[in-house]
Amino acid sequence: MKRRDLLRHLTAHDCLLLREGGSHSWWHHVVTSKRSAVPRHSEISNHLARKICRDLGIPEPERF
Repeated sequence: MKRRDLLRHLTAHDCLLLREGGSHSWWHHVVTSKRSAVPRHSEISNHLARKICRDLGIPEPERF
């Protein structure tokens, strides 16, 4: 999955960029107050995208 598609999915489900780390971006879900790191790769594996969504407590992306 492309990183930009994952970020679009996160923002659509009330997630905000918390901070930029060394090689990851930290995202925060406003409703559940959960956080997760998103790597700065142009391509993110489908397995990792599902894990990030589970960590944040949002639905998984429907298409990959």
